[in-house]
Order: sequence, then C-alpha cells, then structure tokens
Amino acid sequence: MNLEAKNNQYLINGMPSSGISINDRGLSYGDGVFRTFLVKNGVAQHWTLQYQKLSQDCQALGITCPSNKDLLKDLQIMFDDGADAVAKIIVTRGEGSRGYAFSDKIQTNRIVIKSAMPVYPSINQTQGVKLHLCELKLSQQKKLAGIKHLNRLENVLARMEWSDANIADGLLMDSNDNVIECTMSNIIARFGNELITPSLDQCGVAGIARARIIENATRFNLAVKIEALKLDKLMQAHEIIICNSLFGAWQVVELNGKQWPKQGLDAQLREMLLN
Repeated sequence: MNLEAKNNQYLINGMPSSGISINDRGLSYGDGVFRTFLVKNGVAQHWTLQYQKLSQDCQALGITCPSNKDLLKDLQIMFDDGADAVAKIIVTRGEGSRGYAFSDKIQTNRIVIKSAMPVYPSINQTQGVKLHLCELKLSQQKKLAGIKHLNRLENVLARMEWSDANIADGLLMDSNDNVIECTMSNIIARFGNELITPSLDQCGVAGIARARIIENATRFNLAVKIEALKLDKLMQAHEIIICNSLFGAWQVVELNGKQWPKQGLDAQLREMLLN
C-alpha cells in the first residue's frame, strides 16, 4: 500500500483521494447506507453478516451494492498492518445533479474508513452503564425501518440531550411510545429465561450484534421474542442489555430513576460477540 493511502486512512472507490464530489447524493440527501465493525489482526470481524446486511440495506433503497470482492480488497489495503482498528464502510447512491430524481446510469460510490479502536471506561463492563431516557421520539417510516441509512439526524439530536460522561447511551422510543433502541446500540431485556428485543418493523436499526444474540440465545438457555415493548414493561425486566458491534454487550444498571444489580448475562454475551 502506498504512503498516501496510509496517511489518508480512507479509500474512495478503492483509491486514495482528496475528497468526494459536492454533488454526491450521500452528502446532499443522506442517500446511502453504512456499516461499522471491528477489524482484528487485519481480519474484518463477522464479515459475512456485515456484507449481507450492507447488501440488504442497499437493495431496500435501490442502490447498487459494491461487490464483496471489491470491499474485501479495500479492507485488505486499509488494514494491511494487522493492527486492531475500526472499519466504516459508506455506500452512497453516487453523484447526481440538483433535485431528488437521479439518472438510471448513476454510479455508486464506496468509501472505506479506518479509525482507531475506541476506548471505553472499564466500569462499563465491570459495573454496568447508565442510560438517559431521550425526549426525542423516533419517526415511523416502514420503508426505512431496520436500515442503517446515512440520515441519522434523529440520533444526533438525541445525543445532544446529555453531556454527562457517566451516561453511556440514550434510550429512544417512537411516536407511539414503544421502546425501539439506543442512539448507538440495540436493546434487549431479560425476563426470566426469555429475551425480548423491540420490533423494528416501523423504525430503528437492526444491528449485527442484536442479530447474533437472537441467533445464539439458545446457547444460554434463553428463548427470544421480537415484539412491541413499552417502557413500563422494560422497567420490570430482570436485566437490560445494550449491544453493538464495537463494545459487544453492556448491562444497564440505571434508567429513568431505577437501578438494577449488576449480573452476568452481559459478560457471557460479550464473550460470544467479541470472539
């Protein structure tokens, strides 16, 4: 890999570049999707699932997904030093003229970004985390439900609601007061031997960590339900877990004035997710 690409820490369409067109629809309209995941020893973690979800999200928006081969080549170039880091893949519909309509000949743009591993407080694992109950309510749009699209203004506004470093994330509900997710993670509640995670058929992002917990729940002798979840019911859970592909799983020990004792499910799930 050449020095210029290493210094840039990103590739655009497989090449080091000084930037992307101001007419790119990802910039103009948030017209695109993205994935964020760990790369360990130069290997993209759970790549098959990440690429599958990227492809599904592109298909849902009618965007041509970059090939698996091209993205793997980009990742190999960017992460050839073998260091642990974070990869972010952005796929935009491409460059277009002013206006919402676009040509059927539009060319997809792909961006691969390399970032340093995040450093989270160790107490998030050992003592659990505190959540902020967000005032912002997620809007419902079935055609965008579950998709990790580039328009994340709701998350940005929700994250502006708190500045306390002791708060790990914010809990988001929709306009019907259903619990949906957190600003950067999915949420799962344990009631006895059953896990409940909110339905994301109207809004929210369906994360890979959430999908893997659902798939592997039987390993922990737990059943799973995906259904509408109100805040009152969530507050009665025996354990509440938040999860994403970077930190794995953390237990919530404080939310909306209630506290829970630290237990052990998050550690078991984290070991599964990060290995």
